[in-house]
Amino acid sequence: MSYRYYESELETMPVSDIKDLQIERLKKQVAHVYSNVPYYKNLMDEISLKPSDIKGVNDLHKLPFTYKKDLRETYPYGLFAVPMRDVIRLHASSGTTGKQIVVGYTKEDLDVWDEIVARQLVAVGADVDDIIHVAYGYGLFTGGLGLHGGAQRLGASTIPVSSGNTKRQITILQDFGSTVLCCTPSYAAFLSETLYTMGLTKDDIHLKAGIFGAEAWTDQMRRDIEESLGIKAYDIYGLTEIMGPGVAYECSAQSGMHVNEDHFIIETIDPDTGEVLPEGSQGELVFSCITKQAFPLLRYRTRDIGVIFRETCSCGRTFIKMSKPRGRTDDMIIIRGVNVFPSQIEAVLMEHGYPSHYQIIVDRINNIDTMNVNVEMSLEQFSDTVRVLEGKEQELTDALKSLLGITARVHLVAPRTIVRSEGKAIRVIDNRKLF
Repeated sequence: MSYRYYESELETMPVSDIKDLQIERLKKQVAHVYSNVPYYKNLMDEISLKPSDIKGVNDLHKLPFTYKKDLRETYPYGLFAVPMRDVIRLHASSGTTGKQIVVGYTKEDLDVWDEIVARQLVAVGADVDDIIHVAYGYGLFTGGLGLHGGAQRLGASTIPVSSGNTKRQITILQDFGSTVLCCTPSYAAFLSETLYTMGLTKDDIHLKAGIFGAEAWTDQMRRDIEESLGIKAYDIYGLTEIMGPGVAYECSAQSGMHVNEDHFIIETIDPDTGEVLPEGSQGELVFSCITKQAFPLLRYRTRDIGVIFRETCSCGRTFIKMSKPRGRTDDMIIIRGVNVFPSQIEAVLMEHGYPSHYQIIVDRINNIDTMNVNVEMSLEQFSDTVRVLEGKEQELTDALKSLLGITARVHLVAPRTIVRSEGKAIRVIDNRKLF
């Protein structure tokens, strides 16, 4: 049995109907938040804004932004809009840069989450006959349980492998007949590397598709994963604060991710001024939850940089699309006044045939910022002579300078030198004492 859509009436509704639905749900949500979240009520009262002032999506800009600092200041439950007796699950971020972010879900919230992840699974060709291998981490991280819930809602067989124990993962891929892999793209690359290290190939597993998210990855990395695992690789977007994976999803066209507009309104803004930008302009992505009950954030600034655009899609879905995030305002490295995103460096490295294992080391020596990039070679590249390696290092250094306008010294390192991650890859080590 196969499906083209999980909820065809919603996923293919006319754009005018989408906008009408958003208006209805936005007005209801603003009233819900104003009445039940004192923090939001105070913010709105400070600017003399009442729920009745929001008459449609065009009034969205009147609402104040929500920032990650707001979530930390109200830790743990200050932004919840329902009593704790109605919250049936909690998730949280890692809290590596401060207090962890705590979010809650009602039963209805979890139903929505399961449905939007099921939409993604159907969009990549999955159905009840598939076996979904979930190698995202389970626990407080939203990845594992997010994909798990969607797979079960679809009715597919679900393997809750979680992350880690990579050789065992390969054995499960072989023996259990997994057909759809769900994990971070860097872990998918590590799985493929381990597969071949074990003397196996893509012909020894049964995968047909992969759903990869939670970190930035390039189109070249996508192609490498597709080739090494014999699959089609699809993007999924989400963040703990908004829902988790499934806020937006890629379809068979692989040309951007459809935002689930019946549950979320997306904007792009100028990250410096907060001005709303027209569709097609690159800016910071901002989300408003219009159906979430327990933790309904409005105009949440994600810090992700991307583009939103509405186009006729070959899959027939009518939801607006967002690009793969092109970087983050808080991951951006400023080197001697130049804004540098790790994704820019990765694109150059992969265009020159290097695997996606690299690390950017930033330091400050004699009051001058320096940037070095350690790039891991494949076994074939490592067999070259020292002189040839030096030439390749200079070639990459020149290519990065041409793109960035500053020098980033490249150092080619031996295979498997850079530590692998079973979750999000650590791309940047900033040794500067900036504060």
